[in-house]
Amino acid sequence: MEKKDFMALAIEEARKGIGEGHGGPFGAIIVKDGEVVGRGHNEVLHTQDATAHGEVMAIHDASRRLGTFDLSGCELYTTGYPCPMCLGAILWSNIGKVYYGCTARDTEEVINFRDSAFYELLRDEKRLGEFCQELSREDCLALYEEYRAMEARRY
Repeated sequence: MEKKDFMALAIEEARKGIGEGHGGPFGAIIVKDGEVVGRGHNEVLHTQDATAHGEVMAIHDASRRLGTFDLSGCELYTTGYPCPMCLGAILWSNIGKVYYGCTARDTEEVINFRDSAFYELLRDEKRLGEFCQELSREDCLALYEEYRAMEARRY
């Protein structure tokens, strides 16, 4: 299959989700070595979970199928440019390449989603500093030290 074929599968996945009333028009496919290993679509309305975006659901599916949180060597195809949360999940899962259909601007202008508000917050250090505030750092550092002493499996 070619890249365009994988994107067609992502579009099909998005249509499935919107047809079932699960959420917005966001579908994602994860591919490894030319094979589909994960699928997902937006399920925010269906699950009442604000984090149930198409990319995250596809990561869950691929991780379950492959038996690992490390999706190195995988590519992700998604109908819309990933929001900051999804970009974080993609980076944490070690996916090496992302192909997207619509831009973040398209998502805002065509279907009135508010992704730009999140990008703006992340760029504005003052507002971000007001939103995120340090608390009980010493206690949390002690927790980190406990974890480090355990020699637990790292990821």
